[in-house]
Amino acid sequence: MNQGMMKKLQQMQKEMQQAQKELEASIFYGQAGGKTVEVEFNGAKEMQSININQEAFDLPEDMDMLQDTIVAAVNDCMKKIEDETQATMGKFTQGMPGMF
Repeated sequence: MNQGMMKKLQQMQKEMQQAQKELEASIFYGQAGGKTVEVEFNGAKEMQSININQEAFDLPEDMDMLQDTIVAAVNDCMKKIEDETQATMGKFTQGMPGMF
């Protein structure tokens, strides 16, 4: 590999690492049940908070619905993180076999 190509690859690696750090520091929100349950995650997929609209549930009668709504909100947020990760990191790996 020639010197110019090596420098381009090193620069791309630095840019990818920076993009990954920025993604991990980003905050993502998910919701379900018409904002009955809202969750907040960072880009590293760590839950930061959960907000449950208490007026929407008469516990324990609605426990199953509450649990399903929490799962749906978390899945909504995880999809947003995955979509953003693909969009951000995909620009570095376009045309490279075996990457993302």
